[in-house]
Amino acid sequence: MNWFSRFLTSSLGKKLLMSLTGLFLISFLIIHLIGNLQLLIDDGGKQFNVYAKFMTTNPVIKTVSYLLYGSILLHAVQGLLIWRQNRVARGGTRYAVKVTRAVNTSAKLSSNMGWLGVIVLVFILVHMYQFWLQMKLGNLPMATYDGQEYKDLYTIVAAAYQNIFYVIFYVVSMLVIAFHLWHGFQSSFQTLGLNHRKYTPFIHVLGKLIAVVIPLGFAVIPVFMFLLRNA
Repeated sequence: MNWFSRFLTSSLGKKLLMSLTGLFLISFLIIHLIGNLQLLIDDGGKQFNVYAKFMTTNPVIKTVSYLLYGSILLHAVQGLLIWRQNRVARGGTRYAVKVTRAVNTSAKLSSNMGWLGVIVLVFILVHMYQFWLQMKLGNLPMATYDGQEYKDLYTIVAAAYQNIFYVIFYVVSMLVIAFHLWHGFQSSFQTLGLNHRKYTPFIHVLGKLIAVVIPLGFAVIPVFMFLLRNA
């Protein structure tokens, strides 16, 4: 097992773990967005509360959720380690002669992935504290649908989205996630060696679509709910 532990702590091993956990987290974002879009249904929160109960009580989902928490932590730690390693390798200095004008957007994003990752991690922690922890341990009001009781997470979410400062924080965080995804998706395939002249252009286009559509979808929800309540 020594070779395996050495591989995981090597530069290549860290990048592979970053890629695999990153792609897994992207798949989670897609599912999470589909669920959160139910906040926009004008039914008093019924569909969202039913969805929230399913996601927190289904045994399969609960098992996968532990993998999700581990992936978030591992992705964050490995990302910071790689970022620090790259900075140390560059000596913490800038080149005397720079070709910044010729550097493309992807390269610029790559050099700032550490800072972007920190912002994303802060957002995740705040988001989980406000909603996930409340769903798990909070004394939430109850709602009854078709004779069954559900924790009314919708009320908590709707109240949070009436705070203009939180809405701004949420939208800015989605912008940061968009930048993170813009570089991270296609970089993951490159790290995994999944490059092909026939498929790589499609991966690049798909990565850009994901980087725009997913954060935009999340950002629309608090903005719409804020504007609706304050119209």
